[in-house]
Amino acid sequence: MGHGSSGRRPAPPASPAPPSAPAEAAAAESGGGLLRRAGRVWREIVKFGAVGGAGLLVNLLVFNLVRHVTDLPVVRASIIATVVSIVFNYIGFRYFTYRDRDKSGRTKELTLFLLFSAVGLVIENGVLYLATYGFGWDTPLQSNVFKFLGIGIATLFRFWSYRTWVFRALPVAEESGAPGGDRASGSREAADAESYLRAQPKRPEAKKQRSKAYR
Repeated sequence: MGHGSSGRRPAPPASPAPPSAPAEAAAAESGGGLLRRAGRVWREIVKFGAVGGAGLLVNLLVFNLVRHVTDLPVVRASIIATVVSIVFNYIGFRYFTYRDRDKSGRTKELTLFLLFSAVGLVIENGVLYLATYGFGWDTPLQSNVFKFLGIGIATLFRFWSYRTWVFRALPVAEESGAPGGDRASGSREAADAESYLRAQPKRPEAKKQRSKAYR
């Protein structure tokens, strides 16, 4: 019989440690943050659609009213209706859809709003102009159809530009008062510290195992 072996079976490999509670909490908080952001975007779209839908009705009503009571060309009547709806939309967006956004720079906000609204006006009435003078589609029904189409295309541009440049979102730390950010940071630091300690070699236990092998 050989004396070099202790006769003991080799210990099975250690199973991986289960995820720590701080790491699970951080993962859960990250998933909850994604859901909260998705919920905020969805609510924003609904509010934007509500104001935009009301603005659409104002736009079409003024457009048809001007065409009915005046002899203005169709595109000029459309521009007047668009300007009226821009004023209506600004009030709705500022005090309903984006009432919780940054209010510190009203002059800059209004300037950017008018700038992007002017671009939307060109898109909206450019579609109507092309249909009226490019293809000769100028009956009342055709004018309303292409007016509606132009509004839809311009609305996509307005939604992107308004939420990105005009009604700027407040930083997350200011919205939540920063305690949530501190908790998340603390959870990450605790998880990192625990991972570091787990990775360190357990020297006393290794010495005990070697002493038992030589007995």
